[in-house]
Amino acid sequence: MSEPRTRVVLLGTGTPRTEPGRAGTSTAVIVDDRPYLFDFGPGVGLRLSEGHEMGIAGLAMSGVTRAFLTHMHSDHTLGLASLMLTPWMFGRTEPLVVHGPRGTAAMTRSLADAYSLDVAKRMYNEPHTEHGHEIIGRDVVPGVVYTDDLVTVEAFAVSHGEWDPAVHGPFPAMGYRITTPDRTVVISGDTGPFDEMAAVYAGCDVLVHEVYSSAGLEARPGPWQSYHERSHTSATHLGRIATEANPGVLVLNHQLLWHATERDLIDEITAVYEGRLVYGKDLTVI
Repeated sequence: MSEPRTRVVLLGTGTPRTEPGRAGTSTAVIVDDRPYLFDFGPGVGLRLSEGHEMGIAGLAMSGVTRAFLTHMHSDHTLGLASLMLTPWMFGRTEPLVVHGPRGTAAMTRSLADAYSLDVAKRMYNEPHTEHGHEIIGRDVVPGVVYTDDLVTVEAFAVSHGEWDPAVHGPFPAMGYRITTPDRTVVISGDTGPFDEMAAVYAGCDVLVHEVYSSAGLEARPGPWQSYHERSHTSATHLGRIATEANPGVLVLNHQLLWHATERDLIDEITAVYEGRLVYGKDLTVI
C-alpha cells in the first residue's frame, strides 16, 4: 500500500498551562512535502526542527510559508515570532502568510515592527534572502479562505466562550476543514458544543479535536467548571459527535485532564464512541 500524500503531524498538543513534553497547540497538514500550519503555540519552531530531524521532509523550515490561526489565545499564537524569523535563517525566500480571525493582520504588523531592528541588523551584517523575514496577515471570515494546487482550506465558526463583538468581530474563533487530493482533515481549534458540529465534521478522514475530561473537571472550582463547559468539549460529548460524524480517525488534541489520567479520558470517549481513536502527543503522525 502506497504512503498517503497527506500526513497530519501534531507539532504541539499543549494548553495554556505549561507541561513538560508538550509544546503549545500547533498542527501541520503536509501534502506532498508541502506544509500548512494550523496554530502556532510556544515551542513550534523546536518541534518543526525535531520533526524534520525525524525524517519528515515536509517540516523543513525553509518551506514554512502558509499558516492559519483558529483564535487569538496565547497558547495558539506565542510561536508566531519563531515562524516569522527562524525559517528565514534556514533560507526561506517567501514571506509567511497567516490567515486568521479579526486581529491577525494587526498582530503580524505589530510583530514586524517589534523585530524591525533585529531584521535590519541581520540584513546589514549577514547573508540573507530579501523576503524570507516578511510576514503578511489576512483577516478572514467563515468560508473558503485559501486554495492552491494541493489544498482547499475552509474556515467555519466555532463556539469558544463569550467575546466582545465590537472588539473581536463576529467570528473570533474558527476551525478549519482542509481538502487535499487524498484526505479531508478537520481541525476543531478550541470549541465548546455548537449545533452544526456533526455536520461540519461529517465524513472527514482525520478529525483533530480538543477535549476535556469530565472527571477531571469535577476537581476545578465552580466558575472554571462553568467556563470550560461553555468553551470546550467534554469527552462524552465529543464521543457522541464523533459517532454521528463518523471520521476515519478521531485524534485528541489540547487535552485538558486536570487530575484525571489519559486512561480516564479515553474511557469517557470510548463509552460512547467505537471508532478509531488516537490520543495525540507531540510529533504524533497520522
